[in-house]
Amino acid sequence: MRESSNPVFRSLPQGRQGGYAQFGTGAAGYGAQAVQADPYTTQQYPDQRQAGVSRPLTIDDVVTKTGMTLAVLSAVAVVSYFLVSQNLGLAMPFTLVGAFGGLALVLVATFGRKQDNPAIVLSYAALEGLFVGAISFVFANMISTGGPGMIAQAIVGTIGVFFGMLVVYKTGAIRVTPKFTRFIVAAMFGALALMLLNLVLALFGVGGGEGFGLRSGGPLAIIFSLVVIGIAAFSFLIDFDAADQMVRAGAPEKAAWGIALGLTVTLVWLYVEILRLLSYFNQD
Repeated sequence: MRESSNPVFRSLPQGRQGGYAQFGTGAAGYGAQAVQADPYTTQQYPDQRQAGVSRPLTIDDVVTKTGMTLAVLSAVAVVSYFLVSQNLGLAMPFTLVGAFGGLALVLVATFGRKQDNPAIVLSYAALEGLFVGAISFVFANMISTGGPGMIAQAIVGTIGVFFGMLVVYKTGAIRVTPKFTRFIVAAMFGALALMLLNLVLALFGVGGGEGFGLRSGGPLAIIFSLVVIGIAAFSFLIDFDAADQMVRAGAPEKAAWGIALGLTVTLVWLYVEILRLLSYFNQD
């Protein structure tokens, strides 16, 4: 399987090539030709249609598990937002616990090969909901004056980008090739390095405490946010391709939880960056 830019997908189970339902017919046709059965992985996760242990993964499984994960995240986010609105002192702890707790679970799931564990995935969704609710209130009511309307715009924008990239993938308008994947991965790490460097410089008071100005709300910050949103959007294509190949390869049904986790990670990243961008245009 071609390596995804999303670390959650990199150690998901895969089997031999199959012929089950897929995300699309354009890029997916190309992706199916690239499926290579790894001897170790194939032995650990044999083709479920031949082993008879459990039924193979289908798109319905992916949609159902992703829907459940996002439902938990959304419910907790709403509660988190309400609690923070009643007590501003909860904003910081909710943000930190949600962000670092969610990151810890992603690392456990990825390096411990536990992406298919529903308890871990749903716990991650709950922690990210805590983070998303708190950070949404901060961006919409403390950093800017956008209010709930800005949050609604960010949600619509995130959904629009997701389905827009799904259409791009289904039509094969952009093919997910190894070269494309390497480019997106390099861009992702480059953006992360810039963000970390900007944070360090800001902590040392460089640029008046704004570092390079990548998060200052100025023209450079707007351009940087647009670039990051673009990287997140194109990451969906690689995520769709990785999930598509697992369906085609006859991966076990439980792999749907790992796919749901990977897609949720990208969705949260995209939502927060869109929310940040909108906050730049709603400042006093």
